Amino acid sequence: VQLQASGGGLVQAGASLRLSCAASGRTFSRYDMGWFRQAPGKEREFVAAIRWSGGRTYYADSVKGRFTISRDNAKSTVYLKMNSLKPEDTAVYYCAADPSLITSSITDRRQYVYWGQGTQVTVSS
Repeated sequence: VQLQASGGGLVQAGASLRLSCAASGRTFSRYDMGWFRQAPGKEREFVAAIRWSGGRTYYADSVKGRFTISRDNAKSTVYLKMNSLKPEDTAVYYCAADPSLITSSITDRRQYVYWGQGTQVTVSS
């Protein structure tokens, strides 16, 4: 599967953005999907994930209550709505697909096999 992330940009603190990740192929609905981010000089970190059915979501503590992950299997797209953005949210955001469907490791980036190219989010203070 190929993933194409979009929707990043430069915004001021407190603003909102919605990231999209469009997937190719017919098997999108069989994958758990995740969003990760990587700031300069830091490791890639988990942001949010959603089960293949959309029935359960997971969030990093740093974004809980501000970010919402969702998916539309009919459109083969996963979204990340980001509200109340902070300068520390500045990073390249990556979407990824996990075909294993192993819930216990859904926050582990090593579980994800397919990755998008990333979209830059910059939040100014």
